[in-house]
Amino acid sequence: MPLDTPAWTAVIPLRAGSKGLPGKNLRPLAGRPLYRHALDQALAAGAARVVITTDLPDVLAAALPPQVTCVPRPSELAGDTVPMAPVLVHALQQAGVTGTVVLLQATSPLRTPADIRAGLELYASGHFGLVMSVTEADRGVLKWGRLDGQRFVPLSAPEHCFANRQSLPPVVRPNGAVYVFDAARLIATGSLAADSVGVVAMPPERSHDIDNLHDFEQAERLLAPHDPELP
Repeated sequence: MPLDTPAWTAVIPLRAGSKGLPGKNLRPLAGRPLYRHALDQALAAGAARVVITTDLPDVLAAALPPQVTCVPRPSELAGDTVPMAPVLVHALQQAGVTGTVVLLQATSPLRTPADIRAGLELYASGHFGLVMSVTEADRGVLKWGRLDGQRFVPLSAPEHCFANRQSLPPVVRPNGAVYVFDAARLIATGSLAADSVGVVAMPPERSHDIDNLHDFEQAERLLAPHDPELP
């Protein structure tokens, strides 16, 4: 059931030129094109509107639900080195989006509507400029550092570099499934970064990201027999 919160918009970026798995956004996954999982999850979570920004002719010409607006993406925003922020700014401005936005990447098909609603609920608390989904990561990264010439600069507290891995504090990483933010702030700053970031934890088995054929096949196995909360 949708949250009793102000109307929100989901944005789904789709790009034609995947190098890891050409055509992946249209490739059938568990009976539906990959991008339809994100679209259906957005609607099931209660999105008032869904904006798809894409250079895929098949999506631009598709018969989609009335809540969906497709924004043609210009070629200069469709390259594989283009950051996400300018793509989002273009889509929000072209579609006239205001208020709360949820970014849903099609390559994270194992999220559920409940994950989206959890992000919205935390964002609605007003304590964070951005809410994103995360999953547990290898705490051993706290032992790592970067190079400054021949000098080792710890990524975290210096004592972590010499601690037993088991004694290190837990670590999480963004999993790319859910990002919640304000449209006006993103357009004004041109960045998703925020001073205060809230997180919604997702288990590793639902934090799968699709980049290549192996990822796709693994997602299909994990998704069977169907998405939670969806028909």
